[in-house]
Amino acid sequence: MSLLRRYSCQEGYTPIVEGEMERIGFGLLSLGEDGSYRGQTGDKEAALIVLTGTCTVEGEGFCFAQIGERLSVFAGKPYAVFLPADTAFEIRTTDWAEIAVCTSPSDVKTEPVLVRPDDVIHKKLGHAVWERDAYFIIDDRVPAKSLYIGETILAPGRWAFPPHTHDVDDPPYEVDMEEVYFYRVRPSDGFGLQMVYTQDRSIDDSYIVRENDTVLIPKGYHPAAASPGNALYILWIMAGEKRLFLSRPEERYAWTVNC
Repeated sequence: MSLLRRYSCQEGYTPIVEGEMERIGFGLLSLGEDGSYRGQTGDKEAALIVLTGTCTVEGEGFCFAQIGERLSVFAGKPYAVFLPADTAFEIRTTDWAEIAVCTSPSDVKTEPVLVRPDDVIHKKLGHAVWERDAYFIIDDRVPAKSLYIGETILAPGRWAFPPHTHDVDDPPYEVDMEEVYFYRVRPSDGFGLQMVYTQDRSIDDSYIVRENDTVLIPKGYHPAAASPGNALYILWIMAGEKRLFLSRPEERYAWTVNC
């Protein structure tokens, strides 16, 4: 089964990952002028990542008005909203907005949380040609049950490296997390590379990823690269019982972690 999913931009909500993963659902919401979308999280928690544009997110007891300011996912940190299970909500736009809708099963009842750009933690990861910018959006500061979400930007020719796994609960070395990657490319007609493989090669896949593609990562190593001349944006959505940023590098490339 291919782990690659394609998406063509269209108004309204489009599910992209729905039922293939145990812990992660994912879709894109595109709203134009005076747009509106109503939803209910039900037995899931949800994170709404404002990719571009501006919107208002509201429901009973909360209203996050006019959030979002990016014209491109490459232009600064995002706004995001975390919604706990059993929460009705409405998203409205006066102009336009693109929103990534990330969900995971949950029975935790807590309050909605607005994540502002100043709340997003920026870190430089890696070194040399595998240095990249990582942005932590929904992490252990947000009272989610499973979701752990961020963004990574690879400059042209750079890698997200070393290959690593988060397949088993073995802290402080590794925790069990499913993951989904969503991509944007600059310029938008460019491409990147995504590999997904396991030690026993029961999964051994490589994909050319383009604008608005998604790749499922149920398990295994998953290095990525931006082609020369193209920057690569990755929205990464992880979900697991232990919400920690811990992974185990592939042994033969472990030297790249601290060099």
